[in-house]
Amino acid sequence: MLDSLTAILREYPTLALFLTIGLGFLLGRIRIGNFSIGSVTAVLLVGVIIGQIGIPMSGPIKMVFFMMFLFSVGYSVGPDFFRSLRGSGLKQALFAIIMGSVCFGSVCLIAVLSGYSKGETIGLFSGSQTCSALLGVGTEALGRSGLDKAVLDRELSIIPVCYAVTYIFGTLGTVIILGNLGPRLLGGIDKVKAATKELEKQLNSGDRSHDPAYVDAMEHVNYRAYHIDSEYLSTPRKVREIERYLHGEGLDVFIDRRRHDGEIIAPRHDDMICPGDDVVVCGRAEYMVKAAEFFGEEIADPDLQSYPLDRVAVIVRKKEFIGLSIAEIRKKKYMHGVVIRDAFREGKPLDIDVETVFRKGDRLTVVGRPVQVKKATSHMGHEDRPSVQSDLMFVGLAIFIGGLFGAMSFYIGSIPVSFGTSGGALIAGLVFGWLRTKRPTYGYIPKGALWLMNNLGLNVFIAVVGIEAAPSFVAGIKAIGPMLFVAGAVATMIPVFFGLWLGHKVFKFNPAITLGCCAGTRTCTAALGAAQTAIGSTVPAIGYAVTYAVSNLLLVIWGLVTVLII
Repeated sequence: MLDSLTAILREYPTLALFLTIGLGFLLGRIRIGNFSIGSVTAVLLVGVIIGQIGIPMSGPIKMVFFMMFLFSVGYSVGPDFFRSLRGSGLKQALFAIIMGSVCFGSVCLIAVLSGYSKGETIGLFSGSQTCSALLGVGTEALGRSGLDKAVLDRELSIIPVCYAVTYIFGTLGTVIILGNLGPRLLGGIDKVKAATKELEKQLNSGDRSHDPAYVDAMEHVNYRAYHIDSEYLSTPRKVREIERYLHGEGLDVFIDRRRHDGEIIAPRHDDMICPGDDVVVCGRAEYMVKAAEFFGEEIADPDLQSYPLDRVAVIVRKKEFIGLSIAEIRKKKYMHGVVIRDAFREGKPLDIDVETVFRKGDRLTVVGRPVQVKKATSHMGHEDRPSVQSDLMFVGLAIFIGGLFGAMSFYIGSIPVSFGTSGGALIAGLVFGWLRTKRPTYGYIPKGALWLMNNLGLNVFIAVVGIEAAPSFVAGIKAIGPMLFVAGAVATMIPVFFGLWLGHKVFKFNPAITLGCCAGTRTCTAALGAAQTAIGSTVPAIGYAVTYAVSNLLLVIWGLVTVLII
């Protein structure tokens, strides 16, 4: 039975991949007290175990899902990332420079104390610091080092073995530390989550919850039904007259529905509201609390109140709307019956009162009957209507452009440097996610689709890494000895723990940013995913992007220096 299952998994590697992901998520759900290893760590462990039977994982599947994951991360935090550059971007770059030096110093010290050769040191450096780019560049530098051919061949052959042995803990150790121990070392998981929520509010208060079951108890726009029996409406009055009077009293409300002699209609300006009629009045909650005294007793009437409404976002673009205050907007015919539910500028909420003035790029949410909303948004700007469909043209071309940019090399002296296709995908996500807020006519990706790209992309990548590395890991342990694994573990842990201290005590970053910066300086995307899962937020990605870009360059340079001095 077991032999048959093994044969099937070898013949159909995709089944092994889905088995790894399924078992990994199952293992990641298990909690012992308050501790769990998380899905990312679990998937990697399961991949290493299943990979022992020698499953071929050929083709680009690993990079396809990895680039999809990185793009989704960048897209999610793009606007916040570019805003953060104004304040903490330079500090994050300095953090990465210091951390790169610590990585270099740790590896060199361990290599010297252990008596490792140049090839072993390159493998140790690239594996323990999860810097795969150093494999190619280090191999090229070693070839120019002037070693005898026999010695050179031996050194070149040992690099990938040392890399495989140290890479497992380089990834797994970083994931465990940043995903499980990191939040506890930064003050405890509850404190870190609270600090993250506070930062989310500063960056974008509009995104209050990713939980589809979440409902805000505060309804900003109310539609209430009244039976007309007030003193003010003791004689019939036109809708226009009533609304003008109420606006003069400071109540920005509209009569949206009327029942007269059993007939329910949407009233016109010149329709009469008579004693005994039933009406639906709409407006923002702060105005509606005083509306009853002008209309009469509030009632619950399903027939009268059950009708379709639109609630859509609109990006302010039209010159005729820019610069208008709420008081001026009230007078526009196209805004009749349309209520501005909320407004955001650069991700931060605007207080809505009669003197609020809107600028180009402000994001408003408007509520009203579909015909009225369509008319109003045509005068305001671009209607960003919710959808379940992703703009796959945007996704495909954005990842292609980013990957193409990342594949290009530029030289620092004689050293070829590039972001790599994966780094390019991250940059594409950041840039195109930011552009989406500026040009919202394209590039819409629903939150559910982003979640799938993020989680499936990362975990497929991690599963393939574990399955591919498993045979080389065991073979390397047998060939070189277990002390290389220990050396790699030490070289991994020193920078990670130092980075947590540095970010928390010296740079005083928000804990979520510290976790992201540590993952970025380690160029360990799996650790970013683990940190985000642990604290339930994508905020760590803001600290990841700058440090990832800087570290990709610095670790390669430090790795080449290591070749020269060892």
